[in-house]
Amino acid sequence: MKNLLQEMPLVRFSFFILTLAACHGKNKSTAKQAINAINLKQGEVVLCGPPGKQFGSVEFETSCTGKVKKDFNLAMALLHSFEYDEAEKVFAKIIYEEPECAMAYWGVAMCNYHQLWPSQPTQAELVKGGKAISIAQSLTQKSKRESDYIEAIALFYKDWNKVDHHTRCLNFEKAMEKTYSEFPNDKEVAIFYALALDGAADPADKTFSNQRKAGGILTALYPNEPNHPGIVHYIIHSYDYPELATLGLEAARKYASIAPSSAHAQHMPSHIFTRLGLWDECINSNLISTSSARCYAENAGIKGHWDEELHGMDYLVYAYLQKGQNNLAKEQCDYLKTIHEVYPVNFKDAYAFAAIPSRYILENKIWEEAASLKMHPESFPWEKFPWQKAIFHFTRLLGSVHTGHIDSARAELKSLNTIYDTLIAQKDSYKANQVQIQIKTSEAWILFKEGKNIKALRLMNLATDMEDKTEKSPVTPGEVIPAVELLGDMLLQMNKTDKALEAYEADLKKHPNRFNALYCAGLAAEKSNNFEKANLYYRQLTSIANSNNSNRPELETAKFFLKKQAH
Repeated sequence: MKNLLQEMPLVRFSFFILTLAACHGKNKSTAKQAINAINLKQGEVVLCGPPGKQFGSVEFETSCTGKVKKDFNLAMALLHSFEYDEAEKVFAKIIYEEPECAMAYWGVAMCNYHQLWPSQPTQAELVKGGKAISIAQSLTQKSKRESDYIEAIALFYKDWNKVDHHTRCLNFEKAMEKTYSEFPNDKEVAIFYALALDGAADPADKTFSNQRKAGGILTALYPNEPNHPGIVHYIIHSYDYPELATLGLEAARKYASIAPSSAHAQHMPSHIFTRLGLWDECINSNLISTSSARCYAENAGIKGHWDEELHGMDYLVYAYLQKGQNNLAKEQCDYLKTIHEVYPVNFKDAYAFAAIPSRYILENKIWEEAASLKMHPESFPWEKFPWQKAIFHFTRLLGSVHTGHIDSARAELKSLNTIYDTLIAQKDSYKANQVQIQIKTSEAWILFKEGKNIKALRLMNLATDMEDKTEKSPVTPGEVIPAVELLGDMLLQMNKTDKALEAYEADLKKHPNRFNALYCAGLAAEKSNNFEKANLYYRQLTSIANSNNSNRPELETAKFFLKKQAH
């Protein structure tokens, strides 16, 4: 048990103590002494925002007594905004005040599931969630609806050490579908069924059947529940795809005002803003979110930085780069170098640490710097995050290729293949596929620099097709650099300008208002003597990168062309 406790995040330790107390028949005073012993104030929510701490409106009916109703609704509002740590603390308070409240234990189990996160729960979270739901099952004070909720999430935790994560997600979804059919007029059941659909969606399903179904359920609920945080939050997740993003714009523009005290609620709208190329809104969203995250870290006593801050920074840097605001993007990169500790250590931190500097370097084509990029922080447990670690190797490989150091590029390619094998062994097919796209891209560019153009294009087209058939991870605003954009770059260097233009236009279809795609589409069109399209893309670029801070040299090229065309 000692090792399990050491792995547990501090803010979640309180519930584990409460669970042990319940399992062993200990009384409230024993539980309270345990909480006090680790200096946790039971049920006290630590979040930043306006006075009154606003998280939206939730009315969740339970069989628990009225004295915990207000706290239960607060816990549910926090849960719906993925404020898992804080929601769990409120559920722990309810358990202390009313140990027979079965749905409070269900709430703790839900806090440890993280349905839409790309990484699976840790062993400690699975053990804790399983214990919580076992207690919920043993309690008798619950309705048929509550029993259905409890039995549904129990299927996710059942045999977690034997059955794979996706299968357990599907089991939960099917159970929630049954509950939804039995209680079709219960809005909370509908919301959690929609969330289950999104959580079990196949990333290779380009019809987005689960997401469309979830979005339809939630959109039907929205007019009568405009301030419910879960409805708008999950609409955004359901439509966080290029083909569907316009359907989520209204929810994106609403969510932040519903839950202004949640850093995640301030950030989440930027998923849709990014999909639609609405960079000013994306920047504003993440400036507020990162500020709120820093406030939370300070008030919660976190040593170092909170993971939500780094997550927002990734989106912020991406948006700055698309606006051509290199100086502001560089400020964030420099600030990232000062961050050495983050809590909790997870997939979001790892991705941000790898992606932020790589984006800046690759989008600006600073190849020497790319070739020598170092992992930061050095003390970070990168071995636990092979997919994110691959980003460093991919960046260094492209830098080595473009600076003529093919032997170094091959060494980085070897590392990528090792990471791919690791992910296959871990049965993480999605991340393995993402690394495989990097491998094919890398092989293509090495072949191209060796003068083997036909083979290079074949592999580059394969990488592009692979990327087009799968969706980006929810943790990222987009690929570190899109494969189709690298295909366009290769074609442009081969002087196949018409084909290059097609590639850049395909890039823009999936990534609207992307700086490099707009500039290179204009450049390819200009070189093809297609001055009408060159004018179109250069005008679009200068319209989007219209800030005084937009200082990319490409803008001068575009402006010179437009000025020449005007005369």
